[in-house]
Amino acid sequence: MAFPRRRTKTSPSLLAEAFTQRRHRLGLTQADLAALAGVGRSTVQSIESGKDSIQLDGVRAVADALGCDITLVTRAGAPIAPGP
Repeated sequence: MAFPRRRTKTSPSLLAEAFTQRRHRLGLTQADLAALAGVGRSTVQSIESGKDSIQLDGVRAVADALGCDITLVTRAGAPIAPGP
């Protein structure tokens, strides 16, 4: 059974804030991070501004450059393990 897609207003801003804070902790500029991730600075700007239409491959590349993994978590807070 498919569940309706629910959007929360805080999700993009939480992601944006987490990426921005991590970049600042590492002392990187947006241009530095973009170069490390192999993406354009506009990709980093889109992520950090909470843009809704960012591409997952760009997010994954930037997360990797920040030394982070992206984890799927249920609304109850339980992480979803990868695999079959």
